[in-house]
Amino acid sequence: MIRSTSPVAELGVRAATPPALMVGMFLFFAGHNRPGGGFAAGLIIGAVVALRWMVGLRTTVVPSQLMAAGIVIVAGVALAPVLFGSVVLDQAVWSTSLPVLGKVKAGSAAIFDIGVSAIVVGLVIAVIDGLSPATTSAPEGQSS
Repeated sequence: MIRSTSPVAELGVRAATPPALMVGMFLFFAGHNRPGGGFAAGLIIGAVVALRWMVGLRTTVVPSQLMAAGIVIVAGVALAPVLFGSVVLDQAVWSTSLPVLGKVKAGSAAIFDIGVSAIVVGLVIAVIDGLSPATTSAPEGQSS
């Protein structure tokens, strides 16, 4: 782990986290009309989590719960149109006019992308946790 040898690395990662998260959110919202979306945003956010882990800033998120929530969201968005007589993964789009922003559109694809992002970030955290050294000691009588 880098943190024990470099407080500068920890400070650098702390400073780089907000801009990196902003890039991830940009990719998330730009993904419907340009390259990006839930998967790309999930990878950027996962990279932020990986960097924070390397300098000792652990996350309190349980990866299995995050992936499970993402799967529930993705499955719900995929199957919801069937309840209304449409096909699986049919997209619904809503639009409204706001005073400052003008016409704003939102769709079920954005909710689907939230689920995809949750799955990807959870998977990155799970892989990082799997690669971390074990913190438990071997049982008595066994050598590690």
